[in-house]
Amino acid sequence: MLGAEPDETALAGAEHLDAAYVGGYDRKAQLDPSSDVDDLRAWGLDETSTLIDFGAGTGTFALAAAAVCGRVVAIDVSPAMVAALAAKAAAAGITNVETVQAGFLSYVHGGAPADCIYTRNALHHLPDFWKGIALRRMHGLLEAGGRLRVRDLVFSFDLASAEDAVARWVEAAAVDSPEHGWTRAELEQHLREEHSTFTWLFEPLLEQAGFEIATRDYGAVGAYADYVCLKRG
Repeated sequence: MLGAEPDETALAGAEHLDAAYVGGYDRKAQLDPSSDVDDLRAWGLDETSTLIDFGAGTGTFALAAAAVCGRVVAIDVSPAMVAALAAKAAAAGITNVETVQAGFLSYVHGGAPADCIYTRNALHHLPDFWKGIALRRMHGLLEAGGRLRVRDLVFSFDLASAEDAVARWVEAAAVDSPEHGWTRAELEQHLREEHSTFTWLFEPLLEQAGFEIATRDYGAVGAYADYVCLKRG
């Protein structure tokens, strides 16, 4: 595309490529997809709909979404994540989930445009420039009026309060055992090595990419943002 795209696998973090880590990921993440699946139904998605899940991980959301949407494309850069997802789909007898090893910048779509794109805790692996490029690519994958759902670590506080706000977030979010969530050390590593941004930087990227922000929720601690966006144009 631009000829200088980063290696998204290298940006994903070594742990996400480790089969042993991936094996315990569901217990660590403790993701309940039920409210997101309820939203799919409320938006009118059904057996005729196509959904793309970027950064699908082990597939907790993608496999649940398969009960609503006729086609689910589950994309992740990690071979270990994709293998775990495919194994879970096979064990559950789910046949309408396609697994693809790719990233935001490398995925090539085939078939009808998507009705909805979902991504959770994956865009923060990209620096802001490449977030913008990824968002514009996702805009191109959606049908007119299609929805983009983004859930991610996006900070809603200002720079003047950043130090105190980050301290409050770490205190509220950190757990003692890495098997049941993210520890203080892991959260601090995220701040050092990954690319979470601010809402007041990310929201203009969404708009520049061609999306209208329909709803936004910054959560109780101002560290996790949830966006529902509509494709313009």
